[in-house]
Amino acid sequence: MSTTLLACGASSAQGNYGGYQATANQHLNTSEAKTLTYMKEEEKIARDIYVTFYQQWNNRVFDKISGSEQRHMNALAQQLVMNNLPDPDTNDAVGVFSNPKLASLYNSLINKGQGSELQALQVAAYVEELDIRDLEKVIAESSSSQLNQTYKNLLRGSHNHLRAFVRQITSYFNITYNAQLLPQSQVDSILNSNHERGNHGNGMGNGKHDGMGRGMAWGLL
Repeated sequence: MSTTLLACGASSAQGNYGGYQATANQHLNTSEAKTLTYMKEEEKIARDIYVTFYQQWNNRVFDKISGSEQRHMNALAQQLVMNNLPDPDTNDAVGVFSNPKLASLYNSLINKGQGSELQALQVAAYVEELDIRDLEKVIAESSSSQLNQTYKNLLRGSHNHLRAFVRQITSYFNITYNAQLLPQSQVDSILNSNHERGNHGNGMGNGKHDGMGRGMAWGLL
């Protein structure tokens, strides 16, 4: 089997998917293609968890960030299209995954977040740490500048998501957030950094259930 998967269409072909633009002029090796497929479903885990938690806890942070995760999914779906790769999410229903490992992870995290709103926020922060870890890994391993630009956009969004969830934990439950997956020093650095803006910026309101917290712009989430 060839180690290179050719992007479909002419080199000038472009598409815009949920605000992200990609061109077809790129080549992914088999490892990059497999990773892209995996990351598409990992972003779906985040969206589906936040949709479920919003329905249970009615906290708008879950609603707002689930919409952002949909944009992340759209960005990776566009990359799949541009590289003539099948989308693993043949069923977009909440909680349905092609990868058994990710299906098991989803069920485990949902169970952990059902006990209380605080536990749900802790799970959400864990999901963002997981995304950050995996995105950093795939960026380091990929040689595709176009694909890496998409990954970097998603990474900035995950930084913002982590800040939003931790702000809820610390502000409304008066609890110091401890890193769950990444080194504490890395999490502290992210939390102490400024909000990372993108092309979808608009201000958000204040309050626990009516906005994303004082001083936050929606930015690239």
